[in-house]
Amino acid sequence: MSDPIMQLPFVKGLDLCQAFFTEAVRPLLSHHFPHLPYAAGRLGGGSDVLGCDTPQSRDHDWGPRLTLFLAEEDLASQAPAIDAMLRQALPLTILGYPTHYGRHPDGTTHLEFTDQPPVNHQVEFTTAARFFRDYLALDISRPMQAVDWLLRPSQLLATVRHGRLFHDQIGEVTAVRQQLHFYPHDVWLYLLAGQWTRLAQEEPFVGRTGDVGDDLGSRLIAARQVYNLMRLAFLLEKAYAPYSKWFGTAFARLPCAADLRPLFDQVWQAASWQSREQALNQATRYLARWHNRWQLTEPLPEAERWFYERPYRISHADQYADALYDQIQDPQVRALPRGLGSLDQLCDATDVLANPQRFPPFADLFATGKPKA
Repeated sequence: MSDPIMQLPFVKGLDLCQAFFTEAVRPLLSHHFPHLPYAAGRLGGGSDVLGCDTPQSRDHDWGPRLTLFLAEEDLASQAPAIDAMLRQALPLTILGYPTHYGRHPDGTTHLEFTDQPPVNHQVEFTTAARFFRDYLALDISRPMQAVDWLLRPSQLLATVRHGRLFHDQIGEVTAVRQQLHFYPHDVWLYLLAGQWTRLAQEEPFVGRTGDVGDDLGSRLIAARQVYNLMRLAFLLEKAYAPYSKWFGTAFARLPCAADLRPLFDQVWQAASWQSREQALNQATRYLARWHNRWQLTEPLPEAERWFYERPYRISHADQYADALYDQIQDPQVRALPRGLGSLDQLCDATDVLANPQRFPPFADLFATGKPKA
């Protein structure tokens, strides 16, 4: 038996959530709680928040939902009453989609039609301080320090930036989102330097592995270098990179992707390490020209050169890292260890990057260059 939800005309999740707020939640709050200050939006995890949802996304954890941000004093006193009101008064559908959710045994939610209340809705209640503490391990009551930026993975910052805030009478959520829109200038330079360093560390290895007949090893390193170049492109575009499922999709939306993707195709299709190395160097040269156009440092050589006396051509990406570090003025950022970058430049483990409670212990790594014992 086919799922009736999957037969409905597809609506992008953020548009559905905005209609849910505008046509259903806001009128009810205005009628039943006319003096309540609040903010409402769709922020946090979810493919819909990034605008990457497709018809397939509707099979779980998707639908008309939002977060209602209340003042701290109203959370305990008003949230239960609002929840009870919404369960009884929400319309049963919005834009043809049910507002009622069931729950799978694995813990995921799924939309279900119902013909009567109560509605098991997906309106979450919190405060701005609690939301950013729980989602980013961020204390919004104190100014952000340089290390605070480095401990927040871009995949989470992306969802805060690209989600939608439908309404904000409180102002806190708007203020934090504005602050988190992108990195401060010197933190940005530090991250750019860290990404150039990542490239520099393996530049000669595509050729070296190929030279000893290890074609698989050469291809693996080339793929990793493409990933590093893509991460560098996100930074140069001043965009946050999402997690792996939507990394390529988001990259394809960057203006530079039209120029870089054909070069990456040449990397994949290369039959020899020499042609693979050449395509990687062309892509690196493209980003080097961009670095010089930004005038982030004094102009630097863009052409590749020999790796010492060995028969491998590389871009010597470390020169860009060194020049960027020299441009950093903020004492906090200048004191950071060179070569590290951010937490998600160092680590791609989901169990770290998707668990905010695991971020704080890494602070000592950036302070000393060594993990806490």
